[in-house]
Amino acid sequence: MRKLFKFGVLTLSIFIFSACGQSKDEEIINIYSHRHYKADDHLFSKFTEQTGIKVNIVQASADELMQRMVNEGENSPADILFTVDAGRLYRAQSLGLFQPIQSDILDENIPVHLKEKENHWYGITYRARIIAVSKDRVNADSIKTYQDLTDPQWKGKLLVRSSDNVYNQSLLASMIINEGEAAAEAWAAGIVANMARNPKGSDRDQVKAVAAGEGDIAIVNTYYVGLLLNAQNEEDRKAGEAVTIIFPDQEGNGTHINVSGVGVAKHAPNKDNAIKFIEYLSGIEAQEILTNLNFEFPANPKAEKAALIQSWGDFKTDTMDLYKMGEYNSEAVKIFDRVGWN
Repeated sequence: MRKLFKFGVLTLSIFIFSACGQSKDEEIINIYSHRHYKADDHLFSKFTEQTGIKVNIVQASADELMQRMVNEGENSPADILFTVDAGRLYRAQSLGLFQPIQSDILDENIPVHLKEKENHWYGITYRARIIAVSKDRVNADSIKTYQDLTDPQWKGKLLVRSSDNVYNQSLLASMIINEGEAAAEAWAAGIVANMARNPKGSDRDQVKAVAAGEGDIAIVNTYYVGLLLNAQNEEDRKAGEAVTIIFPDQEGNGTHINVSGVGVAKHAPNKDNAIKFIEYLSGIEAQEILTNLNFEFPANPKAEKAALIQSWGDFKTDTMDLYKMGEYNSEAVKIFDRVGWN
């Protein structure tokens, strides 16, 4: 019933787009968004304030939005698909849902490794997939790499999301690219052997479980720790305060990162406005709103990071071209299945 309700809301939203239409002089942009952050609502309002372009939003899961765009075909009202993870962006591109664009502003603001090679999509922010350890029970200096997590000393200590989580799929895909399939499979098997429990919950839940003593080490995205540390709920803040974060592989390829990204829909009825929107997202103002409200790393290197992020210090990131992770997603899923990562 919940899925039917979500689909009904999505269908109603699209109907509203189509039925209401737009006046002759009205400027609009229709955004299909998988993201669900207050920072985004702030950005949409700022964009309209500065450009006069009205923003219409449809929110659903990435899979639902992509399927909707496929079904709508040339009649789709979507101008923008806004989602998280390079793997999802790759899938949308593989389905023919994006069109390449040209923009000198985006070429200047977004580093090459954070966008698709032919400009079908652009990373707007990035997040690092790091290791969070209990301040009381783990010496942070004892873990330097992702590989260290497979050491038998951590048996029964690891907490991590399920294998159907796209962040884990992209992490493993990056290992296939960097180290080869055999090494990636050995790592995944080692993680399964050291799990404290069957995978469940969100990244925030993994940190909360460390704080509760259900395990000592979690694999999570950085911005979830930031959101916990700045939560209104005291229990959430205490969970964030209970862990130390580690940026692994500083002597190797660097810490794995992933993006929230955006692309112009293939049949966008308001293409020029869509490009303006992505250009706005890449600018200093929008980038600093995203990092200060959502604790994501700004893709634009000229933007200043949030104070909390700065307090974590500089670290080396893996600068592989992120679109490649989508190419190896299916191999990552097969490995998860083989090693029993549920």
